[in-house]
Amino acid sequence: MTEKLYYRDSFLTEFTGVVVSCEQEKNGWAVVLDRTAFYPEGGGQPADRGILGGAAVENVRERDGEVLHLCDRPLPVGETVEGSVDWERRFDFMQQHSGEHIVSGILCGRYHCDNVGFHIGHELVTIDFNAALSTEDVALVEKLANQYIWEDRSVQVDYPSPAQLEALAYRSKKALTGQVRIVAWPGADCCACCGTHVARSGQVGLVKLISCQKFREGVRIEMAAGRRALDWINGVAGQNAGVSRLLSAKPEETAAAVERLQKEMFGLRGRVAELEESDFARQAAELAGAGDVLLIQGPMSPESLRKLCGMVQASAGGRCALFAGDEGAYQYAIGQAGGDLRGLAKELNEKLSGRGGGKPEFVQGSVRCSEEDIRAFWQGRAFFSL
Repeated sequence: MTEKLYYRDSFLTEFTGVVVSCEQEKNGWAVVLDRTAFYPEGGGQPADRGILGGAAVENVRERDGEVLHLCDRPLPVGETVEGSVDWERRFDFMQQHSGEHIVSGILCGRYHCDNVGFHIGHELVTIDFNAALSTEDVALVEKLANQYIWEDRSVQVDYPSPAQLEALAYRSKKALTGQVRIVAWPGADCCACCGTHVARSGQVGLVKLISCQKFREGVRIEMAAGRRALDWINGVAGQNAGVSRLLSAKPEETAAAVERLQKEMFGLRGRVAELEESDFARQAAELAGAGDVLLIQGPMSPESLRKLCGMVQASAGGRCALFAGDEGAYQYAIGQAGGDLRGLAKELNEKLSGRGGGKPEFVQGSVRCSEEDIRAFWQGRAFFSL
């Protein structure tokens, strides 16, 4: 059994330990010490990183009470080595884990639900709850959690006896046996937990609940605490400052400015649609009775592509093959009333590096070829070309 110094002091980063064993694995050497300050992955919290006897510790895991340090080189068995835990990484995880406790404890207590999932990711923390929560619910929990953090409460870590544990109201995602470690934030949370935490809630700094999405039978909340929360807020503020400059609006008025811009854009879209409809009608009229028609035009939306193809086909009275795009990449639509174009589309895709299909009277897709390739394909097919 490895003596777990991180439970005695989560702020300990420098220590010495004796190498008990060192075995080569696929991705390095698994080193076991008689004692360690390196936290192994578990309970939703990633493992520590750092240096051990001059070797880089690239992962840490626990197996049958032993803590295995995956190192990039072997260490001599029996030797006393110095260990140094990456403090910035450790403290970040302590902030995230402690912030999650406070948020989950307040949320579960207020809305009578359970935390059924927790993971500290590279950028954000995700927490799953088996209850439906509104935007207002989440905002209130964020407010209460930060209020608790700023009160700078002390954490309490205990190992209650079986009898004490039986009488204790605590959160746990699964049935527990043996010695149970209880981490309590009085007035906010009491939970069975194996992770590392800050000593006082004020060291969390702040929490930001970033999103709340429906997930399974409940919701998934994305959260950031401490430095991560500050970085996220600064990132959003920086983007908003950029939008503010582009719109010539005050930072606190960007939403209203975007709304005005949207109204202008919708108006312009309507005007463009009217002009496009008029142009399509003109082209269709010019091709009245032309029969089979090939058209190659500049880029247009899929909706416009289908509309022009349909209008020209109806006016010309035969097949309409419309290609829209730039040199090397085109979208196509082909229509024929009462026809079956599927064989033609298959041949087109094979010869012009395309993909697509559809119904007998209408097919659409894309090709990767030149305009010359398109015209060569249709040459001799009795198509009127524009």
